[in-house]
Amino acid sequence: MPSNTEKLLSLLNGQPVIPVLKISDIANAVPLARARARGGLPAIEITLRTADALEAIRRVAGEVEDAIVGAGTILDARQFEEAAAAGSRFIVSPGITRELLSAAAGSDVPLLPGAITPGEIMAAREAGLRFLKFFPAEQSGGIASLKAFASPLADVKFCPTGGISAKNAADYLSLPNVVCVGGSWVAPDDLVKAGKWDEIEALARAASKLAK
Repeated sequence: MPSNTEKLLSLLNGQPVIPVLKISDIANAVPLARARARGGLPAIEITLRTADALEAIRRVAGEVEDAIVGAGTILDARQFEEAAAAGSRFIVSPGITRELLSAAAGSDVPLLPGAITPGEIMAAREAGLRFLKFFPAEQSGGIASLKAFASPLADVKFCPTGGISAKNAADYLSLPNVVCVGGSWVAPDDLVKAGKWDEIEALARAASKLAK
């Protein structure tokens, strides 16, 4: 059976930017996911920060064949299980806890937990995880911290999220221990609310071409 890390890499490796989406209007979920996929970013993270998040995941998983939908802001085992049942292909958490590790160990859905300190990274590594979210990236030392981790923690890869934008994404992606970055700039709230899917598709296409 593939490891947690192998599953994540099979889903996310090769896509430089993972859109981090907060769905405030359930009607936008499917067209937004379709615009992302058309633009070359099929893997998306829908955060559990709104009441409609699980239903949004359910609809995207059921209606957008090209999408690889994941759930973000997962804080405990109950949310993990609900998100997996809704159709999430991967689970993203801002941090790492024993409860989440236990939930992931008993699930086929891989976990991308957040870790920013050497101790947290080593704890994840000890649990067999080699692909982690680095969050909040900019507030936690950003590129300098990731460069410092590259040698002593050489077998751990990261998806930095938090403060990543079109201006600094390429700098993060140039690091050897960065697989992809997470960001919300590829789906601005004003464009989503206005239903400007062509413009969102164009942003996705530009992000999909960022060098790795």
